[in-house]
Amino acid sequence: MDAPATAKILCALQAMPDPRHHNIRHKLIDILTIALFAVIGGAEGWVDVVRYGRSKREWLKGFLELPNGIPSHDTFGDVFARLDPDALEACFRAWMASMVQLAGGKLVAIDGKSLRRSFEHGWDKSGMAHMVSAFVQANHMVFAQVKTDGKGQELDGIHKLLGLLELEGAVVTIDALGCQKNIAQDILDAHGQYVLQVKDNQPTLHEKLQVLFKELMLEKFAGTRHD
Repeated sequence: MDAPATAKILCALQAMPDPRHHNIRHKLIDILTIALFAVIGGAEGWVDVVRYGRSKREWLKGFLELPNGIPSHDTFGDVFARLDPDALEACFRAWMASMVQLAGGKLVAIDGKSLRRSFEHGWDKSGMAHMVSAFVQANHMVFAQVKTDGKGQELDGIHKLLGLLELEGAVVTIDALGCQKNIAQDILDAHGQYVLQVKDNQPTLHEKLQVLFKELMLEKFAGTRHD
């Protein structure tokens, strides 16, 4: 990871409130940064995070203070169990906002997924998370995502996600699930454009579109902008 990208991560994480009030031996920014880099590097537990931190200690000291070295796996687990998840999500959104510019006709694909082997608390892998994500094609990067209350609640997740994004000048694509008037209006209100998929689950709209396109083709799209 290059220096500018690392600086943006550190800047975003500085806003994270520290849940600890005493016996603080390790700076919160150090704990968060080591854990983030370790997970990006494939860590699957706090022991892996510590192993990563120790193996990269000299490199990490180039931009972290590490006053008492690399924290223990118990310290990582205790701190993350006490973090405010909403505040942590806000920090990550700030980081992603600094990395991705949506304006200028960028394509943003929104999709819902059920994450197999996903987990809700720490490294507890029970249960499955249902997420709605926004993927920015030009950057090949997931820009933002929200967790829904379960599969079947993706529409609520799409509404929340659209409210988080700066969509001016962007084109948003969503599959047939998101083909709803209020979803389209959310995108227009954010000064974006949309491409929504229509399937047989909306038979009236599907039939009207089929008739419309047949008529346009017969008329060779006369008077209609097209490509």
